[in-house]
Amino acid sequence: MVEKYGNTINRLKYAFFSLFVFFCFNLTAENFSSFYEDFFSSFSNTSSGNEGLTVFRSFNIPIGGNAEALGSAFTALSNDIGFFEYNPAASSSLKNTEFAVFHNSWIADSSLDTIAYTTRFNHFGTGTYLKCFYVPFTEYNIFGERVSRGYYSESTAAVNLSYNFFSGYNFKGIAAGINLKTAFRSVPDYADDETNEVIPGSGLEQSALAGAVDFGLKTSFNFLKFYISRNSNFNMGVSLMNLGAALTGFGDEVKADDPLPTKVQGGFSWQPILPLIFTFEFQQPLNLADIDKSEHWAAGTGCFIQITDFFAVAGGFQLKGANPRFSLGSEFTVQKFIVNLNYTFDLTSSLNPLNRISLSAKLSLGDRGRKVKQDEIDALYLEGLKLYAEGHLEEAIHIWEQILLMDKRFDPAIESIATAKETIRLQKRIKEIQILD
Repeated sequence: MVEKYGNTINRLKYAFFSLFVFFCFNLTAENFSSFYEDFFSSFSNTSSGNEGLTVFRSFNIPIGGNAEALGSAFTALSNDIGFFEYNPAASSSLKNTEFAVFHNSWIADSSLDTIAYTTRFNHFGTGTYLKCFYVPFTEYNIFGERVSRGYYSESTAAVNLSYNFFSGYNFKGIAAGINLKTAFRSVPDYADDETNEVIPGSGLEQSALAGAVDFGLKTSFNFLKFYISRNSNFNMGVSLMNLGAALTGFGDEVKADDPLPTKVQGGFSWQPILPLIFTFEFQQPLNLADIDKSEHWAAGTGCFIQITDFFAVAGGFQLKGANPRFSLGSEFTVQKFIVNLNYTFDLTSSLNPLNRISLSAKLSLGDRGRKVKQDEIDALYLEGLKLYAEGHLEEAIHIWEQILLMDKRFDPAIESIATAKETIRLQKRIKEIQILD
């Protein structure tokens, strides 16, 4: 029986090997080119021809972290410090204070480095970040001699403010937030064509200064939830990003003709079981100088899987401008340090795909005592339930009122007080009826 089973397995292996060899011999360069062309032609309707008509394109480059690993479908989830680039409302609902640094190796020699910090005071969140996109610049004369060099860069600084309105035990509230941003584009000085001497200040003609704001809304609730947890499993978010203007040049040459890459984006995230999260996002770029010249819509989706307490993986897909982009990331947690490593496979219109690596390191600085406070509230609530069960209604109400001094939105205490008071009222009413009888 074992020998017969082994022979069957060998036949299957031979069959699969034969199919593989047949496929390899028939995959000529012509066939591959045809497949590649057919593959990308299926995405051709997602390109409008209006790409690249806005300035400060670094606003569209992901800083890295979980957000990029999830195909940039992060507006609704926004559960870590990467929220800055997706939904400014999220800082008011983050679990911990976080400090992070990001490095994203972009196209060719270009890179994007970011440093960020965020914290939360009860229902109020705030944060700040500084990021810089840079690429080496070298100028050569007609003889191939290097005459100048420097860095083209775009630097952005932002301050975040958000507040979670009406948040309680049952309803998690509606968070609203804003980013206030300023950005500077630095263009290196170039050389004189005749003397090859660098002209001081010549780069200022193309340098630019921009100011922008981001707005965001976020809420969460339970939907198709197959596990027990106090946290909601379904998030929805929407944001308006990069609303502002840019000034190019200095002095008498200042102009404000070029629009920023403004966009509206929205999406949802769903966590059906504890270790699994799905995300989806839709983006619509807006050219505020001429709406008809806005870029085509973009969409992304992702999946996050928590393998163990210290290790998780994420994958995503984004379609933007007829450019399918696949991403894969991992997250390692060592005590208070969280490290993200992402790989992005970007299929451009050439036969050579762009492979990019991004790295982030986050430091979790605690929750400002919110967990300790919550544990104390839970203990008091259980003590009140015990007193209520024993018939000590007034004492139970007193305990639950202490909870509301700590958290006025703790719904179980509010509901229990109402129930206890109604019970006392009914008991008095029954006694009154008994006396009358």
